[in-house]
Amino acid sequence: MAPKKSVNYHNRVRLVRTERGMSRKALAEAVDAHPQTIGYIERGEYNLSMDLALRICEALGVSLDALFSMKPFAPLTSEQLIGETRR
Repeated sequence: MAPKKSVNYHNRVRLVRTERGMSRKALAEAVDAHPQTIGYIERGEYNLSMDLALRICEALGVSLDALFSMKPFAPLTSEQLIGETRR
């Protein structure tokens, strides 16, 4: 699937994935997606479905609002990132 341009959201997928020590391939396998799709999402080049967004959150162990936002995120401290868990 070709990437879709002009997404209207911000995400922390790469940040949280790398903090968890997870590769793109491992995340893709966990959410039943292609690794290239994960790359597109991380770069903000793909309008993902709610279903895929929720599967990514589940795989990374974070809430939807911790990973995706309509506004730019404020920087996270390491304590906030490590302490973030899915509720």
